[in-house]
Amino acid sequence: MKGKGKGKGWFASDCIYYACLLFGGCVLWQCNPTGSIDRHALVSRHNIVLDHVDTMGSLTVGNGEFAFTVDVTGMQSFPEAYANGIALTTQAQWGWHKMTNPQQFLYAETLDTLITCADHQVSYATQSGEGRRGEAVQWYRSNPQRLHLGLLGLELLHQDGTIAAIPDLAGVHQELDLWSGIITSSFSFEGEPVEVTTLVLPGEDAVAFRIKSGLIRAGQLKIRLRFPFAANCHVCPGADWDHPLAHTSQQVDSAAHQAQILRILDSARYAVQCTWNDGRLVRRGPHEFILEPASSAVWLEATVRFSQEQKVPAFMSFRKALHKTQDAWRAFWESGGAVDFSQCTDPRAFELERRVILSQYLTRIQCAGSLPPQETGLTGNSWYGKFHLEMHWWHGVHFALWGRPEWLEKSLPWYDGIQGRARAVAQRQGYAGVRWPKMTGPAGISSPSSVGEFLIWQQPHPIYFAELMYRQHPDAETLEKYGELVFATADFMASFPCKNADDGKYHLQHPLIPAQEIFPALETDDPAFELAYWRWGLQTALCWKERLGLPPDTVWQRVLDQLAPLPQQDGRYLPVTTSPDAYSNPDKRRDHPIVAGLLGMLPPTSSVDLSVMEKTYQTIKQGWQWETMWGWDFPLLAMAAARLDHPDDAVDWLLMDSPKNTYLVNGHNFQDQRLKIYLPGNGGLLTAVAMMAGGWDGSTKEFPGFPRNGQWNIQWEGLHVLP
Repeated sequence: MKGKGKGKGWFASDCIYYACLLFGGCVLWQCNPTGSIDRHALVSRHNIVLDHVDTMGSLTVGNGEFAFTVDVTGMQSFPEAYANGIALTTQAQWGWHKMTNPQQFLYAETLDTLITCADHQVSYATQSGEGRRGEAVQWYRSNPQRLHLGLLGLELLHQDGTIAAIPDLAGVHQELDLWSGIITSSFSFEGEPVEVTTLVLPGEDAVAFRIKSGLIRAGQLKIRLRFPFAANCHVCPGADWDHPLAHTSQQVDSAAHQAQILRILDSARYAVQCTWNDGRLVRRGPHEFILEPASSAVWLEATVRFSQEQKVPAFMSFRKALHKTQDAWRAFWESGGAVDFSQCTDPRAFELERRVILSQYLTRIQCAGSLPPQETGLTGNSWYGKFHLEMHWWHGVHFALWGRPEWLEKSLPWYDGIQGRARAVAQRQGYAGVRWPKMTGPAGISSPSSVGEFLIWQQPHPIYFAELMYRQHPDAETLEKYGELVFATADFMASFPCKNADDGKYHLQHPLIPAQEIFPALETDDPAFELAYWRWGLQTALCWKERLGLPPDTVWQRVLDQLAPLPQQDGRYLPVTTSPDAYSNPDKRRDHPIVAGLLGMLPPTSSVDLSVMEKTYQTIKQGWQWETMWGWDFPLLAMAAARLDHPDDAVDWLLMDSPKNTYLVNGHNFQDQRLKIYLPGNGGLLTAVAMMAGGWDGSTKEFPGFPRNGQWNIQWEGLHVLP
């Protein structure tokens, strides 16, 4: 049974009617055609269970603002053993640091002036240059960096007083209970059992744990808290242990069951508040503290909070923390959408369901915060811990499709917060509106890059996000809330294309780099996906004008009406106008096959011919270099396959055996030895599955993206359709 649209009044304006045609229909939500799903059973059958040390199987607990990644002990006891796997980290959205700038580098020193159409000069922060300029580029590229806030682990002592190593553990058993968001870890050491329960409190930057063991009374088990300096590195855990004099750890408050440590790293400051049931905290070194349980204890409960400000440590019993965490996670799983594959007979169905459930868990703890997430979330740094705004689509769109739009919406105010800086960049380059950065940190400063600075496909994203919010809540409040964001974005989009005097069309002209990043910035024009996204974005912005009762923007309309057509050759859409050999040259059939997004990420528009799109899709299918694709490319192709009515292909893409389509035991999308986790892949998977199950505007078949061979008897509920 398909759900209904908005009902009476939905076609009240020509704008809305046109938008519905643009989307291919006006179905805003659908209900489960087959009945209620046992969500507890669905989620719990994918609990992660480890019975051995797997350094690629690190588990994380978190809440979107704060995350704590543990080893097989349920804490961060053996970080060295996990250094070449998924590292053990503690990170928070607010945890950032800047290295000192003694040479007073200025951002202006990173700028190159390039020429675009009509001799228009545009400045970009590129990675070119040597000497002082090169040093300035590197400083702004690597600063700020995200902080590793500290390691909190067990210290296990042999009877002779020597410290244990990870091979000394026996009988390892660890389970992440997804329904409650709690990790339980058990093992034995020197014949004594140890049980550790670990959780992160909802809404707090705090980890709580309970440890039970006879080793406590024997004096062989303690808690070790260590603090690193910030690491100025491209991809790493974010911790520097080699510069103890560059930072301080001051114990500023201490009592019988609590203590507070003030951390100072250059201008960055934060506090660590510890509370425990019995014992004492003692300093061992400049950045190391030991929590020694009372000699009479057989169990230890403690909470460690990380905060941007000093305050009296708040005590909360472990029992209360446990119940709060259980309640929050149960509420999460009981909200929004669910897809049950248990009645499917295709042998791949269980693995697809596992990936879906674990991706929901991971994106909830890694991608649902007040900032757009970095590609590795809160589990170690990639690109210095900065986030890539073109990936925000893949990180966040699925939340709306799975009926949990609030987790995407939480990061949207950040765009408002950096509008001033984004507007200044547009003005510096001679454009209207706001130009959103690509690689950036909390302040919205665009990091110097010879690739990222020239990407443009992140520009329409805020319009897409706002439209998703409107589809969830089609009311005046939503329009007022996001109208300025939509209009400022559209102003830039309308001013960016160049009008060609020969054909009278507006073109996206160099310098630019499309989402398929192999094309050179100074030689690339009219990328097909970006042209289609520009068209959709401007049309949607015009609809927002009409929804608000405002007159249409004549500049937007003129550019929209005269925007260059999508480039094509031999009945196929070209990735870019300036590479007519894109399909005949093997070197160009690599990286992101983003041209498939013309009818995958984006809804069908008047600019997309379905027969041309079909031939384009088949060309990609027959001859791409799969090993060069990234994690979100497989869902991208699945979405295109679904819209083109190739449901068998859609499933094949999601489960394709390819290095960067690997999903580890903990659900992370592995890419390579450098980038071991990649959350855009997880988010893309969820987006594709929601679309394949629930459909999209104008789809008329049940489960339109799944094969109709009798083997995919899925159930779903609570999904919202893709535009």
